[in-house]
Amino acid sequence: MKSSAQIKAMRAAGLVVADVLRTLREAAGPGMTTAELDQLARERIAAAGAVSSFLGYGSSFGMPPFPAVTCISVNDEIVHGIPGDRALVNGDLVSIDFGASVGGWHGDSAITFGVGDLSPERAALSEATRTAMWDGIAAARVGGRIGDISAAIEGSLRARRAGYGVVAEYTGHGIGRAMHEPPDVPNVGRAGRGELITKGVCLAIEPMVTLGRAATANLDDEWTVVSRDGSAAAHWEHTVAVMPEGLWVLTAEDGGEAELTARGAKFAPLAD
Repeated sequence: MKSSAQIKAMRAAGLVVADVLRTLREAAGPGMTTAELDQLARERIAAAGAVSSFLGYGSSFGMPPFPAVTCISVNDEIVHGIPGDRALVNGDLVSIDFGASVGGWHGDSAITFGVGDLSPERAALSEATRTAMWDGIAAARVGGRIGDISAAIEGSLRARRAGYGVVAEYTGHGIGRAMHEPPDVPNVGRAGRGELITKGVCLAIEPMVTLGRAATANLDDEWTVVSRDGSAAAHWEHTVAVMPEGLWVLTAEDGGEAELTARGAKFAPLAD
């Protein structure tokens, strides 16, 4: 649970995350490498006086230290893609996951977008995943259960297309002083189940969805997760604070007002 002052500190980190993701999306285009996008993110972090949440992550639990400040996953890569010399091409579906901390408090968010001309099928996948994320966020409330969020995400996706693969192996999570805190927030589940949502909980809600099956595989770099059947994937994520008065999406530039209001959920930013 976080106090109002702590949530406001997380909002500062969230705005840095939102700025970097917007900058990368605007800069991405055919011929640009994922390493060049990562370098741009490093420059924006430094300019903001923030610290990467991702760089070096993993060494404390036996993984190779993550070598970048962004996870950039292209086409069949679902999550944790390592930036490198891959040049983006027309039609690529790109997911960028990014986290930063300010004053020791973290924000974490992910977006998916197309490079150049995106096929209707891939565009629909990204939009369905984005919508499911917001439907999951809107289902969060003090006194509810984590399963309410999970069920809303899964139900949103199933209602759009039965054939989508909803990845269950990788979940959302609590966030605060550490990038990953309890509880886990699965993208499939049943309403009324799971941990109780209490005042001041901050959650990173992040559905990952494929055009085919949900089965995944890890590449030899030990980080990059791909769809086992080679189908394209999308990943959307926001960090949200849950208060009795309502929700504040800390990594959305408008705090989530538009999407929450459209769903009848209470938008409740904390006053300065």
